[in-house]
Amino acid sequence: MHQLHSLEAALKHFFGYDSFRPEQRQIIEEALAQRDLLVVMPTGGGKSLCFQLPALLKSGLTVVVSPLIALMQDQVDALRDNGIAATFLNSSLSLAEMRSREADILSGKVKLLYVAPERLLSERFLPFLEKVRSQQGISAFAIDEAHCVSEWGHDFRPEYRQLKQLRQRYSHIPIIALTATATTRVRQDIIQQLTLRQPGVHIASFNRPNLYYEVQPKQRQSYNQLLKQIRAQKGSGIVYCLSRRRVNEIAARLAQDGISALPYHAGMSDENRAAHHTCFIRDDVQVMVATIAFGMGINKPDIRFVIHYDLPRNLESYYQESGRAGRDGEPAHCALFFGAKDIRTVEYLIEQKPNPDEQRVARQQLRQVIDYAEGTDCRRTIQLGYFGERFSGNCGNCDNCLNPKPIEDWTIEAQKFLSCVARCQEKFGMAHIIDVLRGSRRKKIEQNGHHLLSTYGIGKDQPTEAWKMLARSLLHQGLVSETTDGYRVLKLNKRSWEILRKQRSVEIAVTKAPATKATGEATPKAVEAEMLFMQLQRLRKQLADAQSVPPYVVFADSSLKLMAQLKPQTLDAFAQISGVGTHKLNQYGEQFVSEIRAFCQEQAPPVPLPSDSQMTTLQLYQQGLSVEEIAQRRSLTPGTIINHLSELIEMRQPVDLNRLVSAQHQKCILKAIQTVGSDSLKTIREHLGESFSYEEIRLVRAWWRREKT
Repeated sequence: MHQLHSLEAALKHFFGYDSFRPEQRQIIEEALAQRDLLVVMPTGGGKSLCFQLPALLKSGLTVVVSPLIALMQDQVDALRDNGIAATFLNSSLSLAEMRSREADILSGKVKLLYVAPERLLSERFLPFLEKVRSQQGISAFAIDEAHCVSEWGHDFRPEYRQLKQLRQRYSHIPIIALTATATTRVRQDIIQQLTLRQPGVHIASFNRPNLYYEVQPKQRQSYNQLLKQIRAQKGSGIVYCLSRRRVNEIAARLAQDGISALPYHAGMSDENRAAHHTCFIRDDVQVMVATIAFGMGINKPDIRFVIHYDLPRNLESYYQESGRAGRDGEPAHCALFFGAKDIRTVEYLIEQKPNPDEQRVARQQLRQVIDYAEGTDCRRTIQLGYFGERFSGNCGNCDNCLNPKPIEDWTIEAQKFLSCVARCQEKFGMAHIIDVLRGSRRKKIEQNGHHLLSTYGIGKDQPTEAWKMLARSLLHQGLVSETTDGYRVLKLNKRSWEILRKQRSVEIAVTKAPATKATGEATPKAVEAEMLFMQLQRLRKQLADAQSVPPYVVFADSSLKLMAQLKPQTLDAFAQISGVGTHKLNQYGEQFVSEIRAFCQEQAPPVPLPSDSQMTTLQLYQQGLSVEEIAQRRSLTPGTIINHLSELIEMRQPVDLNRLVSAQHQKCILKAIQTVGSDSLKTIREHLGESFSYEEIRLVRAWWRREKT
């Protein structure tokens, strides 16, 4: 086992990070203790590190099962750029490359091997694996994208089912299963299918606080709306569309309008798709316009925006697709365009499904997407509730929280609604309950005798939309439940009964407002950091292109941002930046530090030199003369001498302010400047009162201005 004096030291040495993210350390400790693990951690949460670091600290080879060639390639590139011995075996290699890599593995030169499930279990590969086990040892099997094992997962792959053979063949070798999303049902299925033995189960929060979520009403000129949105963004982005035709059309129009964009869908040849994918991850193109065929293989951490031009199929898909933004933990923007026409398109696609059960489930999933889009609650509350995670609301990073709608007490209406659910014996969905409340004459109501209920017609005073808004809010807040088998039946829960017994009140947000994200004015320091960031991005791109790897493999955006803010100008200072490990310091340190140094020299403002007259004043001041004595000696007014001294202070010349203004007065003047600004001496004096002179205000203001630059 590789010995470093602590896990934190190993983390900094190999990956350049100073501390673990929540749960990572415990997972790694359990992995080092040879325990089976199930790790559910959202995209960008640091799943890969949970098996990569133990692989480097244990003896033997860790075998990583990964479903896509592009994904393997990206992960191996990133590991190698950290100086870590990793490789993959897949169909993209020639026979000679394959033999050479196998020889490296058998001689112990490789710590992590990435392989697809089909190859891992093939007749040719199993004897090779047996050789590895006897010659080098296998330290663990890591099953990435483990939800593919489960029929209930959103991306089931039959070949993943065969992985249970690993446990039968290598019963003593620990298995780590990892995925970004898994409902309770999928988690149980993964444990069962892979025969995990008393696994450590780690479920991180599904909350991605760095993502800003918004829903925009889809305008008639929706392409112009999209173009405007993309032009307002910086960095790479994905635009998701429902059909291949729409993908081609949008990509072509964006290209005409000067946005570098490429299409991606299942109707293209493998070569074209691979070429477009490479252009996108290497930052040769800004926008990928895609169907959901552009999915799991995207390992690009610095996607800054994801726009759903059309409705997603379900909330889990939306969470997955929008979650491809901001995997590096930096701020990113997720927008969903929502229009009534799109609902009809999805309904038409659902009708084409041959299986009535599939249709039923798809309709329920569509309703959940519509409820999300029309919901007035915090977007995160709705999303996380879907995965069974309670979120208290007010995330401060979604349209509904940044433009909060007025909150009103709707306890009485909620009691009417829930009472109606109870009187309909918890056998009906939202639409039917609202029809009963509003006294509808629909046949279904009379057939069930619901026109005779005491709740029939008691909600006529509220329009249908208001009742829908209440029902959605009750669902999102967990104040009523709903079945999940494709039939949308409302069920009362413990909280519902508390409302009916007057033990709990209900507050809901009641109006809609256009969503805008508040942005402040950029300070000169922020502008300078942004300029350096862009310069470092260009350097990173040159280095990445020279090695034929994506730019994020060299350094993450978050590391570049820290460099731009902290401006390290020595290798020691550069080594302190998060993301700079030992290998990267040796590989790139000199180039980045010299780039930062050059930038700082260019940006340094030219220091103005004092005039001859100012220099004469400074010399007399340094001899210990007072302002009045200098004025007399030079036949000038005291006011002119004060001006000289103020200007000398701003020029960073050796003028001691404490000799000219008492410490108490300095303190009061600085406080006044912070309150009323520094533009007008008259305003500052009026704020302070007559016991302060214009001369001392001018001198302190000069010192304040010097410190600000």
